[in-house]
Amino acid sequence: MATRSRDDREARRRIRQMEAKRALRQQQTKRRRRDNIVAVGAGASALVLAAVLQLTVFNSNPTEAEYAAAQAGLSSPSASPQASNSADVPAADTAAGKTFTGELALNGGVLGVRIDGTTAPQAAAVIKSLSDSGYYDGTFCHRLTTSETFGLLQCGAKSEDGADDANYRWGPLENTPSSNTYPAGTIAVARTGNNAYGNGHQFFIVYKDTTIPADSAGGYTVVGQVTSGLDVVSKIAAAGLKADATNNDGAPVAPVTIDSFSLK
Repeated sequence: MATRSRDDREARRRIRQMEAKRALRQQQTKRRRRDNIVAVGAGASALVLAAVLQLTVFNSNPTEAEYAAAQAGLSSPSASPQASNSADVPAADTAAGKTFTGELALNGGVLGVRIDGTTAPQAAAVIKSLSDSGYYDGTFCHRLTTSETFGLLQCGAKSEDGADDANYRWGPLENTPSSNTYPAGTIAVARTGNNAYGNGHQFFIVYKDTTIPADSAGGYTVVGQVTSGLDVVSKIAAAGLKADATNNDGAPVAPVTIDSFSLK
């Protein structure tokens, strides 16, 4: 059973994490606003930038309300995170032991996909439920990374800025690669950093072999694979990023939306 001191330590840990994320986001914002962008040299500098990108690609920036709530946790036991799913998240047993196949259409291009409930039943149940309800239709693939060993397209956002519904959260992590390597064609679940129950609506498609270091919660749930049409994503990546992108990470130069996502 957790003690009061454990609650306090957990709250302080969360505050430190939030402070680090806020500082990083502020630094990134300042860089984007500079009129003159200094070209980054090769060698050690490139390696450092790649590491920063990999460690922060799916971490969400805490809102002021979340930061205040964490601070309040030093005097309130309720601030400790709970390992539970939102009420409208489907049960894992609806997909356990099942495999779903279908099509994901992006900007008119079609990808064949397979979602695996044998290795990731909770994630498969969520993706199947959201696709069946038409949730993904018209949503944005708002984020693209294009570095040499880090290539993916993140999808499922309701707006081009990548916003997600904070009230729809679920876990646990499933089928995370022990090697931190995500082969080309992988479909995995995006989440908030350092939170095994921080999964939401969004997922990402890996279009070239990618390494993503695990954070304190672990890796990212691999829920399926692209079985055909991966070149659709590769072509989106080849078109490049918008001018305000930093460190090979930003919005695709042309908006990318999901036309439809069907599974059976």
